[in-house]
Formats: sequence, C-alpha cells, structure tokens
Amino acid sequence: MGISLIITAGGTSSRYGNTNKLLEKIDSKTVIEHSVEPFRNFEEIKGIIIPANISVIGRLTEMFSESGIKLTEGGQTRQESVYKALQTVNEDYVIIHDGARPLITEDIIQNVIDMVKKYDAVSVMTKTTDTIKEVDETGRIIRTIDRSKLYNTQTPQAFRTDLIKSAHEKLKGGNYTDDSSMLEELGVPVYIVEGSYKNIKITSKNDLDFAKIYI
Repeated sequence: MGISLIITAGGTSSRYGNTNKLLEKIDSKTVIEHSVEPFRNFEEIKGIIIPANISVIGRLTEMFSESGIKLTEGGQTRQESVYKALQTVNEDYVIIHDGARPLITEDIIQNVIDMVKKYDAVSVMTKTTDTIKEVDETGRIIRTIDRSKLYNTQTPQAFRTDLIKSAHEKLKGGNYTDDSSMLEELGVPVYIVEGSYKNIKITSKNDLDFAKIYI
C-alpha cells in the first residue's frame, strides 16, 4: 500500500510581498526544502509531485533536479493544481501538504500515515484556543461562537487516492482551499489527526521570522 506525496507550490505569494515565500531561506535551505525534507525519511512514500507556479517552476526544477521529485505546472487555483498533480498518482494513498509549512514534523507525518490507512480520509488540525466572534458586514459583533468543537485546519491531509480523485472530478472547477472540505461537501467522513501550533503556514514576513526561531 504505497503513498504518493503532493507538495503544493502553485500560489503567487501575493500576500507575502515581492518575492515568492517558498524560495525564502531559513538557515541554508528554502522554505519548500524544509517542507519536503521530513517526508523523504518514510519508505512508504514512493513518489513526490510538486505542482508549481510557472514563475518558480524553473527554479524548483533546478533545486530538485537530482532528487527524483516530479515538477508539474500548477493551475489557476489550489484546487486545480492538486487536481493536475493527482492525475499522475498511482499509489493507493496520497498525502497533500502545503509547500509553505516548513515546520511539519516526522511524528505528525507518521500519525497521518497510520490514520489514513484506518479511516481513508484525515486532516491535521489543532483545537481553536481563541474566542471566535461572528461579525456582520458593518463590523458589528453578532455573536460569540462556542469554540469547544472548533478546530484550525492544517496540512498534511491524506486520503485513499480513489476517494480524493473522485471528489475532485465531481467538484471540478470549484475553488476549495483545502481537500478535506471537498469530501465534507460530498458527505464523506474526514477524521482529525492532532497537529501542532508550530506547524504554521508562511503567509507574512512575520511568519517567516517565527519559523526561523523554531528551525
């Protein structure tokens, strides 16, 4: 029961600034190299695919030229990028991870592998600790939402391959920002794998500073 890994790199880093966040350095390695590296220690992972934005695909091809990692051109949305990468997946299971999450640990990855073989669809998540407010379009607070059942979504997420491929086919052309929400839309159960509050996604330069501290 082999596993493929998709590392998403199709974004433009428009919220980050003038440079692509995946190419920023933390110590001597780029953000995306840190995101990929922990997965390479698992024998179950048979292949790695990176759907990349056309602006960085040349640089990433050079970076991973001797690693056996496959680079493909990403789509206009995250959903489209993952869909394109899924067309090359032949293993029984697939893990999907954000290229901008460089603080993922081997312990979490192992838990994801163990859990997806049991439940077919899993997502790394952390329990929400902040008080959450619902606000209307004028900026007025409407209500405080009970946080006892609220979780923050992270990656990796992992799925039985035929299950997630079918979801992408049925919901093709949408703009889902994570893959587990597609299965939720179709009524397919997705289960939690406990994540880490350190497993942040690099969105701003402050996030990069935070990651440098933990690395």
